[in-house]
Amino acid sequence: MTSHETLCKKAHMRQPKRRAATPAHIIDSDGHVRETDEQIIEYMSPGYKSRREAMLYFPLVPHHGWHRSIPQNDYRQQDFRVPDWREWAEKLDEGKIELAVLYPTRFMHIGQIGNPQYAAELCRAYNDFLHDQFLSRDKRFRGMALLPLQDVGKAAKELHRAVEVHHMVGGILPAEGLPLPLGHPLYRAIFEEADRLGCALSVHSCTSLRDNDRFLEPNEVATLAHVIPEMRQFTNIMFSGLMNKLKRLRLGFLEAGCGWVPYLISKIEERLERVPPKERPLLPSELLTRKQLFFQCGEEMTTRRDVELLGDGCLLWASDFPHEATKTDLQALVKEFCERKELTSSSKKKILYDNPKRFYAL
Repeated sequence: MTSHETLCKKAHMRQPKRRAATPAHIIDSDGHVRETDEQIIEYMSPGYKSRREAMLYFPLVPHHGWHRSIPQNDYRQQDFRVPDWREWAEKLDEGKIELAVLYPTRFMHIGQIGNPQYAAELCRAYNDFLHDQFLSRDKRFRGMALLPLQDVGKAAKELHRAVEVHHMVGGILPAEGLPLPLGHPLYRAIFEEADRLGCALSVHSCTSLRDNDRFLEPNEVATLAHVIPEMRQFTNIMFSGLMNKLKRLRLGFLEAGCGWVPYLISKIEERLERVPPKERPLLPSELLTRKQLFFQCGEEMTTRRDVELLGDGCLLWASDFPHEATKTDLQALVKEFCERKELTSSSKKKILYDNPKRFYAL
């Protein structure tokens, strides 16, 4: 037994046993499509479609740089899936999941595109693809729009189009790749547009080309490459004060769990106490009280502490399907969450349903 398993076992032994009842309603807050270049180029303008063969050498978005999805020493059975809408619908049935909010995979790297016009073209094409191939095929799918923040004016227009025309529930902010952190005034217009629309924005982690070369092993990438960009963006947004006047905006941080959040909030609020009251941004704890911050509830051993410090009204359950190569059985995944001993039935209901319903305004 590993030290992690030993600590988890001891933590569970201290908790009173609770019956693992499956809630009546479940919303998957972060599922994924695995879009391919061949699919997306069909939604691009004619000049791109006429050069399909060039994708053999020039992919539409940057690759990881080296193959990191399966560590060479991972002895577990692996399962790489590229589900279409039918397979995704079967998974919803399998897990008895009411709704799934879908995010991209490859195109999560949109922040690493340098050309603003090209970024806008890719985002428009992806959003049209998602609506056509998933959202319009099954009413249980909801979409998060890809946004070209290389041109914030076009990003605001694309968010408006995606919400009003394609009925998407919000927009994606890449945690990595952009030249400036998200709290910078350059990006203020996208937050203001989301506030006007009353929709969600998600800071979603992805592995960047820049970070890949900092790690020597795939397991190092999986351990740190998601959480470090999330922490940087969260810190910058909190100190920027951009949330002070935005009363309707709901901001999520996904793909990196929530174990880092209490620690970072304690450090941020300690520093904000030194700022003169009239100049002080809203504290993260105040935004939590206003129900404007949400975080993905991961499998960390710190979950009980996280709920005690953050409350259970800001956490979201997510399958991450099909990214988890060894967890493609959604019935088993739901069961695993419902059997967690450190969470009460009331907290599980909030995390599985009430919180995502509020965050995405479903």
